[in-house]
Amino acid sequence: MVMFSPAYLQLSHVLRTLVEIPGDELAKLTQVFQPSSFKTGEFLMCAGEIPSQIGFVVAGIFRLYYVNAAGTEFTKSFCPENHFVTAYSALILKQPAQFFIEALEDSLLLVADYSQYVQLCAAHPCWQAVNHKLVEALFIKKERREAELLLDDATTRYQKFLQEYPNLEHRVKQYHIASYLGISPVSLSRIRKILQPN
Repeated sequence: MVMFSPAYLQLSHVLRTLVEIPGDELAKLTQVFQPSSFKTGEFLMCAGEIPSQIGFVVAGIFRLYYVNAAGTEFTKSFCPENHFVTAYSALILKQPAQFFIEALEDSLLLVADYSQYVQLCAAHPCWQAVNHKLVEALFIKKERREAELLLDDATTRYQKFLQEYPNLEHRVKQYHIASYLGISPVSLSRIRKILQPN
């Protein structure tokens, strides 16, 4: 019986909520995923780099964001604990990423080389099922995000943000949240005041 450290136990628990994974297959996680620490402000990846790794957030939080030619930042998403993080399109296509991935807190990842992860997925049906579930979740998240930006007003987008990322509003700067919602910090402050209980 393989004894897992807390980080690997956490990853195992998350994966087992998706599909049933035999114990001997779970043991392979320690061969593929390795711990990697990031200080606040350090980057997992910068725009222009070709990514080669996929990470699982054990502790901390990462922000994914674009920067346009004028230097304005646009927050794509947040990746707190128990989320996988990488630039998926760039990783799969082996092309330079278009956005940055920055640690907003001191963070711990379990990081896998993507080629080793692909080999793992090909070696047993359980990993193929895990990958399928993760891809499904990404598609659902992307579609919901697009619908929110196109159909919802700013207040509704903020309320959905609070539902999707519980307690994140206390860990992330307000201007990052405003950027994610596609509004100004002033507008976000106004929305928060309206929603505050009397």
